[in-house]
Amino acid sequence: MIVFNYETDFKLENEAKISDWISSCIEKYNFSEGELNYIFCDDDYLHKLNVEFLNHDTLTDIISFDYTMGSLISGDIFISIERVRENALKLSQTYDNEINRVIIHGILHYCGFKDKTKEEKFKMRAEEDSCLALLTN
Repeated sequence: MIVFNYETDFKLENEAKISDWISSCIEKYNFSEGELNYIFCDDDYLHKLNVEFLNHDTLTDIISFDYTMGSLISGDIFISIERVRENALKLSQTYDNEINRVIIHGILHYCGFKDKTKEEKFKMRAEEDSCLALLTN
């Protein structure tokens, strides 16, 4: 089950379509959907979590807490709408494309993809692009 929560003045335009897309991406990697909570928030909200739980005093666009057990994908994914908007501008991306990329980024981590090294980042971006292509079809 996928639940969208809002801690800031933002709401996804088509929750059902996004939810179905996330589910299809999970299936693509041979995982099953458990309980997924997306929490859309602002920079302050996410910064506090970053400091408290990860001991990182920086802004970020996403923090995910992975509760996956075996092949059952579950977790809490916090997304800063402010960071996503700024990153979309920096990367010359549309806002919709960037929010969707971040939404699926957390799921890809749960599926085992990493992004610490240059090679891992390249693979993660390729998987993000592959999942984004499913959304537009």
